[in-house]
Amino acid sequence: MLKIKRLSKSIFRLILPITVLLLLAGVSASIWLIHTSSRPQATGYLVTPAKYGLLSSRGAQVTDETWPNRDGSTSRGWLLRGAENSPAVILLHKFGADRSYELNLGVKLNEATNFTVLMPDLRGHGETPAVEFSSFGEFETDDVLAAADFLRTLKTLDGVPVVGSKIGVYGVELGALAGLRAASKDQSIAALALDSVPADSDAVISSAIKRRFPFFSSLTSSLAMAGARAYYQGAFANTAACDSGKTLSGRKVLLLGGVDEPDLQASTSKLGKCIGNDLNLETKYDLSPSGYNIISASIEKSQDYEQRVIDFFRLSLGS
Repeated sequence: MLKIKRLSKSIFRLILPITVLLLLAGVSASIWLIHTSSRPQATGYLVTPAKYGLLSSRGAQVTDETWPNRDGSTSRGWLLRGAENSPAVILLHKFGADRSYELNLGVKLNEATNFTVLMPDLRGHGETPAVEFSSFGEFETDDVLAAADFLRTLKTLDGVPVVGSKIGVYGVELGALAGLRAASKDQSIAALALDSVPADSDAVISSAIKRRFPFFSSLTSSLAMAGARAYYQGAFANTAACDSGKTLSGRKVLLLGGVDEPDLQASTSKLGKCIGNDLNLETKYDLSPSGYNIISASIEKSQDYEQRVIDFFRLSLGS
């Protein structure tokens, strides 16, 4: 009996350090993965207003703006003013993209409706971002609310509000999730066009990990999702898109998805069921491609897609 106890103690002493090391390695790996993946690889803007303005007089009117977020950090975006007291639309890009992905749609939307259009860089995105990391939709939700606050401060030289009472949000993937969550908190967001909506922030993390670290992506995604809770110091609520969707009664909603991104197509369709059979809900889930990959589509498909979004906001926000 004594020999068995000694053997058990020896085995325990041998296994304990290994177990502790493995645990520390797992924690370190999860924190490193979320830290690295929350900082998208920097690329230059596809096009800038200065270059776009050479082809479009309306595009030449785009201004570069900054405004405070609710946590004291700073956001930046391109602004194209519309008519006095007109609606405004905020265009939000996907994870790994930036505001230049929305510039063409923004100019066309402004030309067609004379609405004010704001195209922000989400956290961690764009050239030399003011906030270096993304939070995969958590802090971005309040950033969208801060963008709406900023729009309401805009005045003409005569002191007339530039933006009226109605605000719309267009978003793709990360942008769609942040816009959806913001609308659940702000009733003045009257219209939402959401493309490729992930189920939650964990889904955005998983997608980012798979694209950046494709090997053993199931394991690395799980580690990163676990690390997010510690990395964001308890601020990672991870509200499901479905829960936010249930609060949208009375708002105009357009849900878009495509066969090119089946996981996002499925989660967007699920969101539509959560919203329910609301007469204000429009859906189109069989796009090819969806807005997630529209940047690589043909000119004809891009134009059809943009026109669908423009028509939705014209009808939803127009008087």
